[in-house]
Formats: sequence, C-alpha cells, structure tokens
Amino acid sequence: MPDPSHALDLPPPFRLTRLREAGDAFAHASAHANELGAGSLVFVGRFDIAEFAVVLEPEEPLAEARRCFYAGMTALADALAALAPPETPIAIDWPDAIEIDAGLVGGGRLGWPRDAGEDAIPDWLVFGAMIRLVWLRSDAAAHPRATALAEEGFGIIDAGHLAEGFARHLMRAIERWQDGELAEVEREYAARLRPERGVVQTIGPGGDSRLEGPGRPVERLALGQALAAPSWLDPDTGEPRRRLDLAAVS
Repeated sequence: MPDPSHALDLPPPFRLTRLREAGDAFAHASAHANELGAGSLVFVGRFDIAEFAVVLEPEEPLAEARRCFYAGMTALADALAALAPPETPIAIDWPDAIEIDAGLVGGGRLGWPRDAGEDAIPDWLVFGAMIRLVWLRSDAAAHPRATALAEEGFGIIDAGHLAEGFARHLMRAIERWQDGELAEVEREYAARLRPERGVVQTIGPGGDSRLEGPGRPVERLALGQALAAPSWLDPDTGEPRRRLDLAAVS
C-alpha cells in the first residue's frame, strides 16, 4: 500500500502544502490563495483518491486567463498517461472530466475570486484535480459509469507520484503558454477529447469549444459557463461519481 505521507518531489517553483485526509485541497487553496501565492500545491494525504490543487497568478484578464484550465487538464492527462499501461485509452469529456476506457475516474476544476470581472486581471486562479485510484467500498457496482485506476490496469498508484507528474507537466505547459504557444497546448488538449462520430470539436478564440459536423448546426460551448460547477463531482459525497449534462449556448 502506498504511503500518502511521503515527501513529494516537486519541481521549482512549486511549494507543498499538505492537508490531512479529511481536507479539501481545492477549497483550501481557493480560501488561502492570496497568502499561499503562485506555485503553491495543496495536497491531501489519502491513498484511495489523488486530490491536489495549485495556485496560479495570471497576468491576463479573467476571460483570457481562464484558458489556463486547458493547460491543467493536459498536464493531468499527460501525468496519467505516463503511469498507464501501454495503449490505455485516456480521454477528456469537455471540459473537465477524465475517462479511462470510457469510465469516469475524476477530473479538473478551476476557481477564481467571486468578485473578479471578465475584463479584469484576477488576483489568483486555482486549478484543482481529483482522480480515483482505488475503490475502498463495495459500492463500485452502483456507479457503472465510474471506475478507478486500479480497475483499469494501473496497479496501485501513489497519489503523490501522480501529483509530482502533474506538477512537472503543468510547469512545461505554462512555460509554453508564456512563450506564445497557448494555441498548441489547446490543440493537444483537443486531441484528447472523447471522440463523437461525425463531430469535430475544436477550441476557438477565448477558450470556448466549437462543435461542427455534416448536417448539424455549429454549436458553441462557453468555457466560463461550463466551469461554474464540475461535471464529474458528486456534491453529496465530494467524490468523482456523477456526470452532469453541459448545456450548449448559441
């Protein structure tokens, strides 16, 4: 059994804040973002679910800075791919859910100050992630659309190792954004989207998603609206259990 209390090896400029098993990484990072500062990674020490959140300090207005969510999701998917058995199908269900072989394992979420305007630079952003590593209870059968990494051939994964991999991939993605390669990061994200027959899904200006295909009108899915509540999070349990439908906006 992995030891969730082992020291994490995070690349600079990340700094670790560790919470006990009952903690909430995303809530803690969001509540203390100003004092924690950019690069702080809040990690919950548990072995059934990998749960962590990182504080970011953007330099762009919220409407543009929100696109960093795609960098976070790409980093999360890349960290999972590095631990996965060969040819394991890892997909993103836009915008925030991670699926392994069509089974939901968790996802990412983004937080920002409640009073932040779309055209103003927010004081902080928080990208949070939660991935189910193993089922601890016998209720897995009650959630046929959900799964865990151990059920998908990953073996027993250490939550800390996943967080370490995420931090390294996120650092590279942010460096590419700062070098003017955000469009490339978004294309890599789009390449991981769950395929839908006859539909092409791309990321357009401002981070919104476009869906188009023969015989169907073009749809636009607004990123800001979609990130208002995680599609993969069961609010009753605080764990990745339930999917919510996303509404398209014209």
